[in-house]
Amino acid sequence: QVQLVESGGGLVQAGGSLRLSCAASGIIFNINAMAWYRQAPGKQRELVATITSTGSTNYADSVKGRFTISRDNAKNTVFLQMNSLKPEDTAVYYCNANIQIGRFKWGDDYWGQGTQVTVSS
Repeated sequence: QVQLVESGGGLVQAGGSLRLSCAASGIIFNINAMAWYRQAPGKQRELVATITSTGSTNYADSVKGRFTISRDNAKNTVFLQMNSLKPEDTAVYYCNANIQIGRFKWGDDYWGQGTQVTVSS
């Protein structure tokens, strides 16, 4: 079994910073792309940022220049550094990873349980 465990959410004032972490554990042969998504109340889940196994990144327009995604392949962990936070960044943040559990297996998508980020004005 594979698990993704997130940490680092919380309450912060507008303009502040938070750093989210997500560690994958279990039977892991290889981790392909990793990503962060978020879902605000009453809204659909949206993609925030992605990072490939070689470190290429992509961001939603709403977070470009403020958020940075990174990963530590040795620790099977992905991070999201969030700066200059705005009230509209308030959401539950989920990590996602495409993980192969064996050499001859296709990768499957796994999700973390979510962590709440609340930005007060």
